[in-house]
Amino acid sequence: MTASMVFAPLVGWPVIFALAGLTLALLALALWRGLPGWWLRGLGLVALLGALANPALQEEERANLSDIVILVVDESASQGLGDRTAQTAAAVAAIEAEVKGLPNTELRIHRVGDGEEDAGTLALTVLAEALAEEPRARIAGAILITDGRVHDAGLVPNLPAPLQVLLTGSDQDWDRRLVIKNAPAFAIIGEEFVLDLRIEDIGAVPRGLAPVVDLTISVDAEEPVTYSVALNTDLELPVTLPHGGANVLQFSVSGVEGEITDRNNAAAVQINGVRDRLRVLLISGEPHAGERVWRNLLKSDASVDLVHFTILRPPEKQDGVPVDELSLIAFPTRELFVDKIEEFDLIIFDRYRMRGILPMSYIENVVNYVKNGGTVLVAAGPEFGAVDSLYRSPLAEILPVAPTAQVVEEGFRPALTDLGRRHPVTEGLEALAPEGGWGRWFRAIEVEHLTGQVLMTGPRDLPLLVLNRVDQGRIAVLASDHAWLWGRGYEGGGPQLELLRRLAHWMLKEPELEEETLTADVTGEKLVITRRSMLEDAPGPVTITGPDGVKVVVETPEVSPGKYQATFDAPGLGLYRLEQGDLVRVIAVGPAAPREFVETIASGEALAPLATATKGGVTRLEDGFPDIRAVSDGRQAIGRGWIGITPREAYLTTDVNVATLLPAWAWLLIAAGLAIAAWLIEGRKGAKAA
Repeated sequence: MTASMVFAPLVGWPVIFALAGLTLALLALALWRGLPGWWLRGLGLVALLGALANPALQEEERANLSDIVILVVDESASQGLGDRTAQTAAAVAAIEAEVKGLPNTELRIHRVGDGEEDAGTLALTVLAEALAEEPRARIAGAILITDGRVHDAGLVPNLPAPLQVLLTGSDQDWDRRLVIKNAPAFAIIGEEFVLDLRIEDIGAVPRGLAPVVDLTISVDAEEPVTYSVALNTDLELPVTLPHGGANVLQFSVSGVEGEITDRNNAAAVQINGVRDRLRVLLISGEPHAGERVWRNLLKSDASVDLVHFTILRPPEKQDGVPVDELSLIAFPTRELFVDKIEEFDLIIFDRYRMRGILPMSYIENVVNYVKNGGTVLVAAGPEFGAVDSLYRSPLAEILPVAPTAQVVEEGFRPALTDLGRRHPVTEGLEALAPEGGWGRWFRAIEVEHLTGQVLMTGPRDLPLLVLNRVDQGRIAVLASDHAWLWGRGYEGGGPQLELLRRLAHWMLKEPELEEETLTADVTGEKLVITRRSMLEDAPGPVTITGPDGVKVVVETPEVSPGKYQATFDAPGLGLYRLEQGDLVRVIAVGPAAPREFVETIASGEALAPLATATKGGVTRLEDGFPDIRAVSDGRQAIGRGWIGITPREAYLTTDVNVATLLPAWAWLLIAAGLAIAAWLIEGRKGAKAA
């Protein structure tokens, strides 16, 4: 129980202060006039002021509250290295015993693991949250058991008591790690760029290690290549991406006996390969309604450099116009088909006929261009079945169809074949049909299917869109020149731009339009595995090999024609290898070396300033567990073999009693008595003086 004086003034304090000032003035006047009872008058006035202030005696019943010590235990992945797990468990047990022996003290234990999405160890965040849950007046101290590798060191919790850091690990630990310093998200296919990386030994590195190590490099699932490189030296590695889309580059060095972990001996980066500029050569044999379809499609893409020629004046046209009066540009056939043909990514023959403009040797160059990896698209019209057809040239060697010289001119609706419903070029196009179905086309070239894949058919089930691979290149034939009707919205139209866009991208070998692919999208630690296949039979399960070498077999059910999908929850971060038949895919879930393993040597450097600012400090558990002592607030709370906490002596008020010091009438009696006494004294002295 405690007692204290409180006031409940009957009037405002400004009034009381004003009356106090007036009292002093009256007392000064009494002294000046030499009144012998001035002090009694003063006491009477003070009694009146006391009555107005209304003093009371307040008694409180208090219950003492226990002090709270917050213990944050780091259980992140790096704490599993060496004997840190055992050190942590022993330290927790020792702290529990020490705190239990302290009078009126409680222990709150909070544990922190790896942060989500490779955020690392957020120990100070957990400490701040723990502090927010407890009354600040009861916090006697905070203890953090960790290896010091926290990743929120910029967060400074508002600590009302000492912070003690108990450091796990050993000062003899050492590690070899591989660090990639810069990795672009995108790079241009075929153009060399430089990756900066470093292989270094950190910590208490033993003597006698070789200054050269073997670095193994692989791209996607290709065979790895090994090079000898210098240790503890910045390396500049020239890299050229082999294909578009995601390219996973893997780097690794062998583990060394004695290092604390080999989880950071490998690294992987995913770089998306993009084309700098796509060069397309479009040759229109004559002006026609569908010519602008191709031009608009290709010009709408800012990454496409389009070279377009339309044959407006064929050689057989003789109308007597002088050559110097012609404004037409001569067709630079030799420059395009001999000197620079390899520079083009795609060549489109749009209703082209052999009129002697391109010699047969130039067409042979086109055939060789395709065999060496080039792509050709033939958009055929009535001329494809004539005597001057491209089929009557060396191009026939690689064409997947043969014309019959018949042109079918009747209304028909293009239809997808069973294969077309599975192929990425035409998959899902039926869902884009307007109400009532696609609009009709009115002309198709009758062709015989020789090889390749028929994705669309026209009237009488004739092949309409045929794709084929030739050696390293690709060729496609669209046996109609009426695709533009869809773009005009005739009878509702159809997905003209989407069809032609996919067709052009398949020709340009975009990875997402490959027929046989195995891909995986990563969201957090979840893999969505997608297999696309043109095979009639299901491709079977996917074998997933994790970063720890454990293999898991996952079934991939069919979700749409030719598309199989499965979801896999990755048990941890790192590189995962997906295998299904001949297809292999490497995907990184987070970095190959998670953030927890970038810095593995225990160090209190990051936490020391925060602990010192609270009068605490950093203590290595390797040197023995320290005693816990109570120290006064503001005193240094760490010493040799001990750490301190600050008792708070907090309490909870359970009951309050307030009793008035004197009733109002008592104050009045006191004031009146003092005034009468002063009057009597002054009256007697006045009578004697008379």
